[in-house]
Amino acid sequence: MRSPLSASELLLVTVIIAGLTVAGWQFFGTGRNDVARGTGQPAGATGMTVPTLSPQAAAGRSAFEAQCAECHGIIGGGTNHGPPLVHDIYNPGHHADGAFRRAVRQGVVQHHWPYGNMPPQPQVTNSQIDDIVRYVRELQQANGITYRPHRM
Repeated sequence: MRSPLSASELLLVTVIIAGLTVAGWQFFGTGRNDVARGTGQPAGATGMTVPTLSPQAAAGRSAFEAQCAECHGIIGGGTNHGPPLVHDIYNPGHHADGAFRRAVRQGVVQHHWPYGNMPPQPQVTNSQIDDIVRYVRELQQANGITYRPHRM
């Protein structure tokens, strides 16, 4: 028969359980699934700054919430259906504004993230795309994501 756990073993078990509890809370609590429904903050958006938006970006926010947030999160922090757009991989030096326009018009084959392909979004107007790009860029800038040249 095994003797009771030592103090150090008990501490280790407690730390592991606490870590699993926090990870579960983040995923299943106010996490990605709540964001897709618009009821929570994206897990990847914790601590994100939302700036005072220009008029064009404010229009873009409305269009983004209606057309993009289900997959990309209400403030671009990502969900379990799509990647965060407020992420350095999408800085203007790696993904120029035209890349966002092409993604909406033509769709995107999965390449940076494990979410599958993004289908074209023909219901989004050219004007809405311009506004959405402005919104994403202002969110990125407020969160320290600026132009960095892409080097292969």
